[in-house]
Amino acid sequence: MFTSDYLRELSDKAITSLGVSAEADKLFAPVRYILSIGGKRLRPVMCLLACNLFKDKIDEAVMPAAGIEVFHNFTLIHDDIIDKADLRRGSPTVHSKWGHDQAILSGDVMAFVAVECIGQAPEKALPRTLKLFNRTAIEVCIGQQLDIDYEKKGVVSETEYIRMIELKTAVLIAASLKTGAIIGEASEKDQDLLYEFGRCLGIAFQIQDDVLDTYGDTKMFGKKTGSDIIANKKTYLLVKAMEMAGGEKLRQLRKLMEAGNHDPEEKVQAVRTIYDDLEIRLQAENLAYDYFNRSFQALDQVTVNAERKKEIKQMAVNLIGRVK
Repeated sequence: MFTSDYLRELSDKAITSLGVSAEADKLFAPVRYILSIGGKRLRPVMCLLACNLFKDKIDEAVMPAAGIEVFHNFTLIHDDIIDKADLRRGSPTVHSKWGHDQAILSGDVMAFVAVECIGQAPEKALPRTLKLFNRTAIEVCIGQQLDIDYEKKGVVSETEYIRMIELKTAVLIAASLKTGAIIGEASEKDQDLLYEFGRCLGIAFQIQDDVLDTYGDTKMFGKKTGSDIIANKKTYLLVKAMEMAGGEKLRQLRKLMEAGNHDPEEKVQAVRTIYDDLEIRLQAENLAYDYFNRSFQALDQVTVNAERKKEIKQMAVNLIGRVK
């Protein structure tokens, strides 16, 4: 069995080895940049760990795993443009360095590089891995559209919010695990259980990201805290606060969410105070833990012995501690 640290190094080597065209260096410079500024490599490592549950030989999963990470970073480039974000992983975003036009074009080419990597899956697994990747890519785009739509919508329910983050974030983590399981020749039942493990893990992961955006440390989080509040993004915290607030608190919250000349720092502090009064952070963290528990329940049902699951379970456990 391989460790997650080793698989992270293996993923990095595969990503670094990706060929780019010398005649279009301007196109690929932002690609190299976004892939070099860090990241947890959660998705490729999960893909390789899932494959390793069923096989000791994981070579055939390395390039598809790298392709999933390339696709993930492509979505980040475009998300940062949409969100008007200046920082990603503590570094300037691609559009901040190269401008919007170059960021869009370089992001576009990453989608095709990702497909090229996925296409290196073994012949027996290729139809299923490619179909899963394409379906997931469409779902991620739908999730991003919902995110945009919800910024303009006055009230978003918790159910709508969970569905949005399921599509925008969770399905790619789920697909990473299922891809590894397919290449590892797992049974369809085990493939589906690992997909569910990843789906619940991804939902918990995004809820934690919402908490970190409001309460995290900028140096550790890699992005300026409070950016979601400033942008009026419908995070779990805001959705829940709008549901629970009443009377004067609800009026204050609605006023703060209205377009206007609010000082950004004052707005963040005022909204955070309302969250604190309503104990929104605690509720968000409890919901995240609930989804983590669901993910472990699915993993426990996968028909390999507990010893082989230790590394993948430990990686999930490490994610739980990100808020602390």
